Amino acid sequence: MSDALLLEFWAPWCKPCEKLVPVLDVVSQRVRVERVNADEDPDLAARYDVLSLPTCVLLVDGEPRGRVVGLRSLAHFESWLDEMLPAAELGSDA
Repeated sequence: MSDALLLEFWAPWCKPCEKLVPVLDVVSQRVRVERVNADEDPDLAARYDVLSLPTCVLLVDGEPRGRVVGLRSLAHFESWLDEMLPAAELGSDA
């Protein structure tokens, strides 16, 4: 089983980032989510080529597998994760 992690790059001044928080709270039930303040950790943001906020980068076994840029709905994240990760990687019983 792989180790999946969703990095969310955000900043305190970013209004769309604030609106994404409740969506990622739900997403965190499927995959581990870590928030990265791009202002406080610009090197990490640069490492993942983050040019806009919010940006979410999906890592599997430490390697980038996909990204979502901008404010998106929960339905978007759910279908994106279904596409990016097999059910076993999401901890599904299916």
